[in-house]
Amino acid sequence: MSNTLWSKGTAATDIVEDFTVGDDRVLDARLASYDVKGSKAHIRMLESIGLLTKEELGILDRELDNIEKEISEGKFVLEDDVEDIHSQVELLLTRRVGEIGKKIHSGRSRNDQVLVDIKLFLKAEIERTRMEVLSLFDTLQNLSEKYKDVLLPGYTHGQIAMPSSFGLWFGGYAEALADDMYMLRGAYKVADQNPLGSAAGYGNSFPLDRDMTTGLLGFGSMDYNVIAAQLSRGKTERAVASAIGSIALTLNKYASDCCMYMCPNYGFISFPDELTTGSSIMPHKKNPDVWEMIRGKCNMVMSTENTISMLCGNMPHGYHRDFQLLKDILFPALEKIHDCLFMTGYMLENIRVNENILDSKLYDYLFTVEEVNRRTLEGMPFRDAYKSVGMEVNNGTFKAEKTVRHTHAGSIGNLCNRRIKEKMYIAADFK
Repeated sequence: MSNTLWSKGTAATDIVEDFTVGDDRVLDARLASYDVKGSKAHIRMLESIGLLTKEELGILDRELDNIEKEISEGKFVLEDDVEDIHSQVELLLTRRVGEIGKKIHSGRSRNDQVLVDIKLFLKAEIERTRMEVLSLFDTLQNLSEKYKDVLLPGYTHGQIAMPSSFGLWFGGYAEALADDMYMLRGAYKVADQNPLGSAAGYGNSFPLDRDMTTGLLGFGSMDYNVIAAQLSRGKTERAVASAIGSIALTLNKYASDCCMYMCPNYGFISFPDELTTGSSIMPHKKNPDVWEMIRGKCNMVMSTENTISMLCGNMPHGYHRDFQLLKDILFPALEKIHDCLFMTGYMLENIRVNENILDSKLYDYLFTVEEVNRRTLEGMPFRDAYKSVGMEVNNGTFKAEKTVRHTHAGSIGNLCNRRIKEKMYIAADFK
């Protein structure tokens, strides 16, 4: 029979236990340090309301510190016959300090215990993502300034359209990340609420000081209503999935651009050979495998929100074992977004820009709108200017003047990078 917190002497069959536990034991390892942190706050609160003596608090606190140290050193092990991380921590305490260890669960349920662990974990993951996004943002802004005067063809419907610039291209994705940061901040606010004290979803008869544990655990506020605290299970994960899905969409589109721009038919950008891959039979190939993997992994991340919604969408309030599967869905997606943010930045540190793209006659028609606008500024009605340039294009007499005179906010000549940076740092202030 396994060591379970809920065991009353009757064992589940191995088949049932294997099916219901699934990968939870492996995934729980990421929550171990947060489980200890939650327990340390909980016992301080129990002592404050008279359920532990000061001496008992000191004994438990010291031993929890020892367990936390073992976790940080990689020495903490979830034993084969122990169901989950919560059971393992309580079991170790009981072995090491005796009957006092059994008091640690007073006023708690595994429901609010795992909620605390997950919310603390997700807050840390969001903060890690925030820093990664800020780093990539700075890289894109630096590239935008460096190449602000290098023109680049712009496309609509996959057709040559109007002049763009590398400054616009890099800077546009930088600002897109600022919008993603607003989403990330929203997810942080959802996660930054303390569920401890909600127990199994209906509170309990102990006079718990939930304000105290909220402060000790560093939460901005609490989930006040105990049912609302349990309703946050799934909703918090979905909020995080939505935020990282927004980042993934930005990275996905950027990766698609890079795959296209690396193609010799375009030749807008390139990377050192060691950052590309070759073909088994075609000696000339320099494949954009990194960007293709970023694109594919980001598609997977974007699917996470929908998968969570489908899992959680038909359950009444209260805990259900289905929620255990959330970790299987969200945890791998978080690792993917970390990997993709890192690799995008790594590739951009080595990007090479073709500064002579527009020398080719292929891009003469890129400047038709510039010519229409020039004639309009000289006094010709816009529709007449449009028609006259169109006729020149049709009869092959159009001559391109390959210059641009864009001055309005956000255009080629006025990138507004400083203002975009201000926008990002407002979005990135989670407090």
